Amino acid sequence: MATHGHQCGCGSSGCCGAQAPGVTRRQFMASAGAATLVGGALYSAASPSATRAATRSARSNPQGNEPLRMQPVLVYDITEYQEATSWRPWGGLITEEHAEEERQRINAELEAMKANVDFPLELLPLTSARNPDEAENVAAGDHDGVIIYGARGGTDTLLALAAPEKLNVMFVRHRSGPAYLWYEIVHPRFLRRESDEFQQTGNMNVEDVVVDDYGELLWRLRGLQGLKKTYGKRVVCIGGAGGWGGNVDLAVDRAREVWNMQFADVSYEELGERIEEALEDEELVARCKEEAQAYLDQPGVTLLPRQEKLTTAELMAGRGSEETLDEMREFVERAFVLVEIFKDLMAEHETDVITVRHCLGAILPVSETTACLTLTILNDEGYLAFCESDFVVIPSGILLHYISGKPVFFCNPTFPHKNMTTVAHCSAPRRMDGENLEPVYVRTHFESDYGAAPKVEMAHGQTLTVLIPNFAETRWVGFESAILENPQLDICTTQLDISIKGDCAKLAEEMEGFHWMISYGNYLRETAYALRKAGVGWLNLSETA
Repeated sequence: MATHGHQCGCGSSGCCGAQAPGVTRRQFMASAGAATLVGGALYSAASPSATRAATRSARSNPQGNEPLRMQPVLVYDITEYQEATSWRPWGGLITEEHAEEERQRINAELEAMKANVDFPLELLPLTSARNPDEAENVAAGDHDGVIIYGARGGTDTLLALAAPEKLNVMFVRHRSGPAYLWYEIVHPRFLRRESDEFQQTGNMNVEDVVVDDYGELLWRLRGLQGLKKTYGKRVVCIGGAGGWGGNVDLAVDRAREVWNMQFADVSYEELGERIEEALEDEELVARCKEEAQAYLDQPGVTLLPRQEKLTTAELMAGRGSEETLDEMREFVERAFVLVEIFKDLMAEHETDVITVRHCLGAILPVSETTACLTLTILNDEGYLAFCESDFVVIPSGILLHYISGKPVFFCNPTFPHKNMTTVAHCSAPRRMDGENLEPVYVRTHFESDYGAAPKVEMAHGQTLTVLIPNFAETRWVGFESAILENPQLDICTTQLDISIKGDCAKLAEEMEGFHWMISYGNYLRETAYALRKAGVGWLNLSETA
């Protein structure tokens, strides 16, 4: 929620702009995102008094846990013996008995693979396709895509099976069982159709072919489930959808076009009404005070006095005024009131994602706190909560969250130098590994000296994925990193010095856009795989490091 008095962060002219009109959706996105859509692309929230009780009673776990639903299918045919002629193609499935043995082998392997699945995945019962008609029936089934076991069978059967609107992968055998025909000819016949150019083959490419290795299959499925959940995602936009940079409309347009993003707009006038109503709810206010105190009483949570005119180092050294601690507690209590309101809004719009535009310029008068700590709490509970409503980078956060299964850190970058750089922002999650809460100092937001914002102390040495989308949403840059230090600079609250695994000078040359997105762990290959399917360019700076 940084404000710098220029084209940066919340409340600046760089984030403003009217919403752009909708554009034609790509066929692939329309199908993959269809299950998440209800009604049109734009929403106005219902009356707070008419919905508050219903939505609070209906709220349970964060949404977005729908599994990737995949249909394994064995493709084969049986050819008859013919004397003195070439009667059978490559492959070890010669009889129906061989095919039945292969079904049992596949089922056993899929059961073993399930033991290593740590993301939402549903594998339907194995089926078979021996001709184009059977393949068409399988392709039309209720699933997100097929896992093609290409043992034998004709090109027309595979083409009928690989529906372009589905998320399809192919598994072929070299040494893990009977050799498959399509281990030989998947490249020249299926992907190139007996030409020198790749063809539009069921939205599949060389990265969709796996030989023998279920670990290779599994990370692809992880990437596909992230892609499925990102397409068509509805986002509650308090203050409207926007984007950092000189062309806000472009950011909104591209979020619609590339990712089929849906925007549920909530005005600040309506937010103010909801806040007033919430503050009149004595039971809710009392509960929020209890939750705020319980939060502050947690191990690893330190409440700092109001910053006033102190430097960050002075504040961290304990030089703040003790008289301001009560005021800080009130900021935290109001942050928990906002948590309730934001959860209601997400429940009403049937989503798990929310963002706040013009964070400081508009929200402070109505909330009497910043949204920083509120967004942190929501991210720690499994929601996706972003400040600045920057749809240049928000799609990368949604995709990375669903690929990793962990919270993501929306942050401002600095200039890369000596194989490191600093990133910072004021709404960092604490549960960055998806399980454990990092230590946090709760302080005022740096630029405004107002509200409650977290300074999260993240784990030194922790491996990171860093994603950098450009303004046009035509290419992302990514690299592997590690946390070097949690400094105490006079910048936004949560701040990290991070390493650059790759060419530092090339990063300085290649980075576009502005905001970065970070998660714990290395998910660069899953991200690259998903982006290729989405038609977005990719540069991995750590690939040759």
